[in-house]
Amino acid sequence: MDYKKLGTTDLTISPIIFGGNIFGWTLDEKESFAILDAMFDMGIQTLDTADVYSRWAPGNKGGESETIIGKWMKDRNLRNELIICTKVGMDMGQGKIDLSEAHIRKSVEDSLRRLQTDHIDLYYSHKDDETTPPEETLGTYQELIQEGKVRYIGASNFSVERLQSSKKVSEANNLPNYQVVQPEYNLLARETFEGALQDYCLEHQLGVASYFSLASGLLSGKYRNEKDLENSSRTDYVKKHWNADTKKLLMVLEDIANHQQSTAAAVALAWIMQQKGISAPIASATKDSHLQAFKEAIQLQLTEEEIGKLNKMSTR
Repeated sequence: MDYKKLGTTDLTISPIIFGGNIFGWTLDEKESFAILDAMFDMGIQTLDTADVYSRWAPGNKGGESETIIGKWMKDRNLRNELIICTKVGMDMGQGKIDLSEAHIRKSVEDSLRRLQTDHIDLYYSHKDDETTPPEETLGTYQELIQEGKVRYIGASNFSVERLQSSKKVSEANNLPNYQVVQPEYNLLARETFEGALQDYCLEHQLGVASYFSLASGLLSGKYRNEKDLENSSRTDYVKKHWNADTKKLLMVLEDIANHQQSTAAAVALAWIMQQKGISAPIASATKDSHLQAFKEAIQLQLTEEEIGKLNKMSTR
């Protein structure tokens, strides 16, 4: 497997980043350990999670994903062989988006405890907090970096304008700056990344890790009709994007997958991996068959004609 540097950081990541939002939600601890073992065995060593995963599931409080990852890492003695990315700022009971010093300080200690580690490789601001000055947020990150608790920082769900203002604050006050961004990006959601944000990331050599890479499974090939939608754990998201254009795109995906002797999921991931500025897509797997799609995506090289067809059929 070919590993690559993430932006201008010293982090060497796998070509696909494993998404940990499923742990403690669609997979219990035993199932999570099994898929994590399979993931690591195939060479994926970069994990993406967040303190808020999976607070939305009945009975959960948040932190379930980090807890499972921490137990697995300790049990397998793998911490030094992994790149761990987690996030801060979403509502963990405080009732708002929060990137204040007090909240980050508490949250990082909670994440480190759950992950059973002394440092986080990449710590994201999960969502922009317009009520907290960037000076406060970046100043807190500077202290965490100096203390060795965080290596690099990233920004998830930030606009170009807010990235620019954070960069100005960073340069004016000699503070760390975001080196990685995490936008939603897939064949059904291209407008968030393409254009100004993509140009900005290319200009400043920022790493880009896209989330919802398979549109919550909609691009995996498992949804073929309305009946399939009803059996999904992500019904609301999938229904929102289910329309005539989506069905046409899925047909094109299937056609290319057949031609490549691959799968729709592999083609959808390969399309992202071949876009300018993308470091790696984030994708989750709950079965070994899903990991097989990851293997295929990593090896797959779409032709210009195939990329053109997907671009034409996908929504911008």
